[in-house]
Amino acid sequence: MILDEKAKVIKTTSDGKNKFEVLEFENLDGATDPTMAMALYFAKKAGLKSRIVRVSLDNSSIKTEAGALYFYKGNISSDTKVGGAGGFFKKSISGALTGESILKPSYTGSGEVYLEPSFKHYCAMTLDNESIIVDKGVFYCCSDSIELSAVSQKNISSAVMGGEGIFQLQLKGSGVVILELPVPESEIVKCTLNGDEELKVDGNFAIARTSGVNFSVTKSQKSLFRSAMGGEGFLNTYTGSGSVWIAPTAPVYNDLSFGFLGSNDSMDNEE
Repeated sequence: MILDEKAKVIKTTSDGKNKFEVLEFENLDGATDPTMAMALYFAKKAGLKSRIVRVSLDNSSIKTEAGALYFYKGNISSDTKVGGAGGFFKKSISGALTGESILKPSYTGSGEVYLEPSFKHYCAMTLDNESIIVDKGVFYCCSDSIELSAVSQKNISSAVMGGEGIFQLQLKGSGVVILELPVPESEIVKCTLNGDEELKVDGNFAIARTSGVNFSVTKSQKSLFRSAMGGEGFLNTYTGSGSVWIAPTAPVYNDLSFGFLGSNDSMDNEE
C-alpha cells in the first residue's frame, strides 16, 4: 500500500467495508532553506509529527469534509452532494453559520483514499445507531452510512455567546467517524451526565456531545453582577442524559501557540 514504507500505522478502525487508518511520519527531512530546517529541527525535538488519514475502500463509500482530499488510487469515483434533508438555500445558510461546508464529497469504489496531512490529532468513533453533535471544524470523514445534518441551537444565548454559531453538525447512524482534534486523543475527557447533573465549561473546548445532551449558555452565578465580579461571566452549560467529550488542555496549546507567534513578532520588531 502507498506510504507503508514512509509512515507507520498508529491507528486502525473498520466499519466492515472501509478500513480507516491514521499514519504517522517519523521524520520530515525535506528542508530547503535554513528557516525551514530550524523549524523542522525544533519540531523533531518536541515530538511534533505529521499525520495522514488513509481509508481503504472495498466496493464501498465514504464521506469527507470539503477540501480534505489529498489523493486517491484505485477504481474510485467522486461525487459532491448537499447532505441530509432540506433545501439547498436552507443548507447554504446553516453551512455559513456552522463554519462547515454544506458540500460533503463522497468517494465510491475500491482503492485507497488519502486525506490531507497535518500536525493535528485524529480519533475514530464507532456509532451504533447513535447520534452525536460535533464542534465546528472537528468532522473529518465517515462511513457513507452516517447521515450528516445541521441542527439549530435551542436558545438565543447558546447561539450568540456559545462560540458554536446558530447551527452545529449532527452525525447520525451506524459506522465510523473520524474527528480531527486539537489535542491528542489521550487528553480527551469523556463526561457522562445522568439526567440530573450539569457540566459547566468556562470556554469553548467541548468537541462533541451525544444528542441527548442539551447545550446552553448560563451565568456562572445567580446574578449578572456576581458573575462579572467573579471574573467568569458566562459558562457553556450541558444538561440531560448522555456524554460530552471535552479537551481541557486545548486552551493551554492555544496560549503556547499565540505566545510563540507574539515572541516572533517582537523579535521582528527589534530587528
